[in-house]
Amino acid sequence: MQNYSSFTDSELSNSLIQGDRFAFNQIYLRYWRTLHQKACRILKNDAEAEDIIQEVFVSLWQRREEVKVVNLKAYLNQAVKFSVLKAIRENKVSDDFYDKLAKITVDLVCEDPLVFKEMGHLIQHLIDELPEDCRTIFNLSRIDNLTYKKIAFQLGISEKTVEKKMSLSLKSIKAGLSINLCLSILVQHVLN
Repeated sequence: MQNYSSFTDSELSNSLIQGDRFAFNQIYLRYWRTLHQKACRILKNDAEAEDIIQEVFVSLWQRREEVKVVNLKAYLNQAVKFSVLKAIRENKVSDDFYDKLAKITVDLVCEDPLVFKEMGHLIQHLIDELPEDCRTIFNLSRIDNLTYKKIAFQLGISEKTVEKKMSLSLKSIKAGLSINLCLSILVQHVLN
């Protein structure tokens, strides 16, 4: 039997394509710990990190004939980043993760003027993406500091409609911020 621990990543990748389970096992042994640590450092949850790493390796085995892996280490690191971000997007992570991410986000925004500026641009973009009626009501409320009653009178609509449109606007902006800003901060400062 060959000594797979002496194989280069390229040799292991080539053997993997041929369906060599021993090569796969060596790849797993070589990279599992560092990939797990990376996922755990982000998610702060050992079980969630283990699930993600398991999925990455299952995918590597299942797609071994489809995907041409040039740099095994880079491929696996990228797969873990993608899987972690996917889990976050699909809300497959614990609430504790979001609490910690919110704290990191606040700290980074306060400490890094570029992140603060990026957040301002992102908020403006999210406001610009609102439907026209929601955007108008949002601007009248938050920029012009008008009460809901004054906005309703000015636009000739009910106060309830103003409340509903503001609620929709705030939910949309909050969702956009939490996904876009947190993921960009996560990618910029934690994953790299």
